[in-house]
Amino acid sequence: MTANGLLARVHWFEMLRVGAIAGAMLFGTIAATRAAEPPPDNIVGPTACAECHKNEAVVWMNTHHFTTFKDLPRAPKADEITKKLGITRIKTEPLCLSCHFTQQVKDGAPEPVAGISCESCHGPGKAYMKVHSSFSGKKKETETPEEAKKRWADTEAAGMIRPSMLYELAKNCYSCHIVPQEKLVNVGGHQAGSPFELVSWTQGEIRHNVWYTDGKSNPEASQNLKRKMYVVGAAVELEESLRAVGKATEAAGYATTMAQRAQAAAVRLKAIADALKLPETDTMLKAAASAHLKLNNDAELEPIADTIGGAAKSFVAKYDGTTLGAIDSMIPGPDQYKGKPTQ
Repeated sequence: MTANGLLARVHWFEMLRVGAIAGAMLFGTIAATRAAEPPPDNIVGPTACAECHKNEAVVWMNTHHFTTFKDLPRAPKADEITKKLGITRIKTEPLCLSCHFTQQVKDGAPEPVAGISCESCHGPGKAYMKVHSSFSGKKKETETPEEAKKRWADTEAAGMIRPSMLYELAKNCYSCHIVPQEKLVNVGGHQAGSPFELVSWTQGEIRHNVWYTDGKSNPEASQNLKRKMYVVGAAVELEESLRAVGKATEAAGYATTMAQRAQAAAVRLKAIADALKLPETDTMLKAAASAHLKLNNDAELEPIADTIGGAAKSFVAKYDGTTLGAIDSMIPGPDQYKGKPTQ
């Protein structure tokens, strides 16, 4: 089946209606539960990161990622959700902790120490912190390019997700901004994911490109990088939506919304593929066109999602963005960015 065969499947989510559309939830702004929480004993905490990244920490403190630590437990919607789920405290409940907070081991026991922080996006720092900041045992100015290359390779091998690793970063974003917990939505009334789009959200209030200017400014990503972000964001949105549908067990708001989300992502990805005509985007669409969005279908949808993810990762490695100008009109502009960046 060609990529155009995808259009024959625009009825995907109809298989999940069964009277559930009336109860389907709109995309909200509350982040969802991430698929896998970083082990607390591997977390060094944002204070350790801020020792060198002071300017980045200032940006972080002006974001909702930071303020959720104090604000979320007091939010009326959060109180409503916890009551429905029979939860007494947000800061002790794994469903909430895994996405809304950073946990660290203190006095031998894990406890929340911050909201969504550095390691939520860049990976637990215990294994890579020392090598990341060592400059190969020298000063930054005297480290050779060869030494720096090896240091960064060692850092990545130890688990750091660097800014250039767009696929891995996007996976972390969508692991919270697409809900992987059916009960949280259908029983708790948690909204079924945020209206997340990678360019518009990363270039808004969370933008922290201050390392490259020694804190003098916080510039947008380059156009080439935004082109790559836009493609990867659409791919990961489709990948994670398919995984979510595969795990759905009942025809209710969660399943319906995730199927609709997968459909919307597929349509967006098809527009990208038609403009760019790349083998990687064609691979994604062919995989998606074979998907049957039905309940309890994890065994079929997981391999399809894996194929889409693999193609997205290959795309990041292969293209630098210079040949992707055909999608410029699709990329969100500053008027669509999520919040205002710190300058």
